[in-house]
Amino acid sequence: MIDNLNLLLGGFANVVSPGNLLVALIGVIAGTAVGVLPGIGPAMTVALLLPITYGLDPTQAFILFAGILYGGMYGGSTTSILLNTPGESASVITSIEGNKMAKAGRAAQALATAAIGSFVAGTIATLALVLVTPVVVRFAISLGAPDYFAIMLLAFVAASATLGASRVRGFASLLIGLVIGTIGIDGVTGQQRLTLGIPQLADGIDVVVVAVGVFAVGEALWVAAHLRRRPAPVVPVGAPWMGADDWRRSWRPWLRGTALGFPFGALPAGGAEIPTFLSYAVEKRLAKRPEEFGHGAIEGVAGPEAANNASAAGTLVPLLAIGLPTSAVSAVMLAAFESYGIQPGPLLFERQPTLVWTLIASLFLGNLLLLVLNLPLAPAWASLLRIPRPYLYAGILFFASMGAYAVNAQPFDLILLLALGLLGFGMRRFGLPVLPLIVGVILGPRAELQGRRALQLSGGELSGLLGGPVSAVIYVIIVIVLAWPLIRRFLRKPS
Repeated sequence: MIDNLNLLLGGFANVVSPGNLLVALIGVIAGTAVGVLPGIGPAMTVALLLPITYGLDPTQAFILFAGILYGGMYGGSTTSILLNTPGESASVITSIEGNKMAKAGRAAQALATAAIGSFVAGTIATLALVLVTPVVVRFAISLGAPDYFAIMLLAFVAASATLGASRVRGFASLLIGLVIGTIGIDGVTGQQRLTLGIPQLADGIDVVVVAVGVFAVGEALWVAAHLRRRPAPVVPVGAPWMGADDWRRSWRPWLRGTALGFPFGALPAGGAEIPTFLSYAVEKRLAKRPEEFGHGAIEGVAGPEAANNASAAGTLVPLLAIGLPTSAVSAVMLAAFESYGIQPGPLLFERQPTLVWTLIASLFLGNLLLLVLNLPLAPAWASLLRIPRPYLYAGILFFASMGAYAVNAQPFDLILLLALGLLGFGMRRFGLPVLPLIVGVILGPRAELQGRRALQLSGGELSGLLGGPVSAVIYVIIVIVLAWPLIRRFLRKPS
């Protein structure tokens, strides 16, 4: 514990250097500026800005990502409150009460409780990250190939079964991702798979191109297809502030939201949607003025926003300790690690301690910078919402194309980007969630590698996939997740 605190202090010493401070500042400003625009959530923000980090040192790149991550989440709450347009599913609850507050002339208070709640939750959750992650790392070191294979199967099942309008659509999205992940040369046999004789596909499709295409281009095409000629009206806002009564009604929801959000973020496919809904339900039940819910209750903004930001910190626990993405944002960040040739997992803390602890320290710093910057700058961010949509999404397509081309400097990547953008558009059209696809692309090759290792160790026997108690427990959880609709129907059946 003392060693971890010393390493964290070393991370703070690194992050407060002038160059790193500037990168952190750029990250929170860029993340908020892009995240505040309608229809653009943190995952798309990180994917869109991912290619601009290629010229940076890895440590500075991840300081930038930390700022973009929290900045994008803060920007999403601004859009939800002022425009009633959630940038992502986790911001839906914020828009329910936040936009009602804004229409009632309390936009300043709604933005303030969202900003301060984000700071409180982000700080507490990042502190929990410092305490929990090393414990998870020690556990992960003891795992073998069968255990890792089981964990990745759980990630596949959880991401596919808990997201989207139906399980069939979730698994369809996962299958598409697994197919994309198999494109290239088989690392064991040396045979080309699904390359269609195209030499540029021999090395596979870069995860960055997949992320930018499916998230940024797909979203831009989807919004363009539903473009309204006149921009949506933006609620005017002054400098955010909170009165004594607002403080009294907000501080408990901030703490409860944090307690709900962090554990769910750390679970495979836990995400921020469930804790934000739970937080809203808890606050409605505990509220002294429940009649205000649905008409602009400040607790309905404070709790879910805290849960949302605490969940974001929670997703970094499995990402750093096991290399397992549990949200769309962490999946894109995993792609960023891979673009630098860095493998998240148990050995990351031994091989790259400076990078890891500087990244964690930068989360504290980014949180503070966001609070200091965004409270006075909220009216300026609101003015960005008046950018005409055609110009906005034309700019997104331009930067996405530049970023995809920068990965390998190959024109072929632009063709892939357009194809993946059309795929992302089609997935939105038919209600397929995007996260299972990204998880399949990233974890598919890893699951294949670990599964092959386990089978090689057992001489090809399927029993080799059942390595020990950890994998056995995980397989039981997978069966429960898959069979849950039947189990729930049986439990509800009257005796």
